[in-house]
Amino acid sequence: MPHITLVLPHLLPLPEFAPDLARALQAPALAALLSRTSAYGRSSAAALADGAQALPHEAWLARALGLSPEGRPAFAASAMRGFGLDPRDGTWYIVNPAHIQIARSHSMMADPRQLQLDQPDSRALYEAARPLCEETGHPLLYGDAQTWFLRADDWDGIDSATPDTVAGMDLSDFVPRGRHALPLRRLQNEVQMLWHAHPVNAAREGRRLPAVNSFWLWGASLAITGGARLAPPVIAVDAPGWVRGLAARSLERLDGVEDLLAGDGIVVAGSLAEAALAADWGSWVQGVQQLEQALFAPLHAALLGGRIKTLRLVLSSRDALAECTTTAMAQRKFWRRPTLERLT
Repeated sequence: MPHITLVLPHLLPLPEFAPDLARALQAPALAALLSRTSAYGRSSAAALADGAQALPHEAWLARALGLSPEGRPAFAASAMRGFGLDPRDGTWYIVNPAHIQIARSHSMMADPRQLQLDQPDSRALYEAARPLCEETGHPLLYGDAQTWFLRADDWDGIDSATPDTVAGMDLSDFVPRGRHALPLRRLQNEVQMLWHAHPVNAAREGRRLPAVNSFWLWGASLAITGGARLAPPVIAVDAPGWVRGLAARSLERLDGVEDLLAGDGIVVAGSLAEAALAADWGSWVQGVQQLEQALFAPLHAALLGGRIKTLRLVLSSRDALAECTTTAMAQRKFWRRPTLERLT
């Protein structure tokens, strides 16, 4: 019987909304999984203003996969291998095409999911930017529409935050600084000018889509830290490109949980991220209800049926992480009333 860890980014809502949102949910299977447990713990992450580079679930994943004991988001080399790319040696970064918005007092980066960037448009922008990168001695490789990779051995010390950490925040708190940041900013400026007049953005404007007017660089790791196989294996469900790169299997959506029961592993289910980052709590409630039907109820049934040895849930918000472990025996603790209080 497998030991399954289910990582659920943004299942913990913001504290000020959590009680009302928990009351709005009809999720008895999730309530049972959260309430009838053999172990439970919750912690708050360091404040983002103090320099956190990753959201709590991202730092947890880096530690769980052995990529960074400190929880740094050192995902680049391992994610590359998932796209069939060989980092060989050197220092690699993840590059995400981005839309930077200029507000009255600051600039911010939109959630990359909102770009709706398809393969043809991404390829065209990539091919335009690649010569600029290569001229500066930094090879640029294509993973998928929203996930590219740049080698920059000479930028050691640039430790950028993850896109989900940065999205919707004041960019001045996250822009890389230091002597190695200057050539990065110069390259960003050149790419921005090139893309400003690119036909792809002109066509996107006609379709009322946000312009791809910059890129975000993060995830630095040495090639030697990205092993060919990660243990435990990762299954990605509706997750960003870099998570799909880490995964042994990647699913756009769940049609059942049989694929999740094949063996031990970490399942990263990312369907709540876009709604939570946008504070669209109506869509968030709908997303949790869909997970109840597609994921929580079937896993609860499999647990009671003896098909899962242990099920660990890793829940996160922007600044907190909760972990609980349950078993078939724990689910028999009938005196513990199923409740969603642990979401609050």
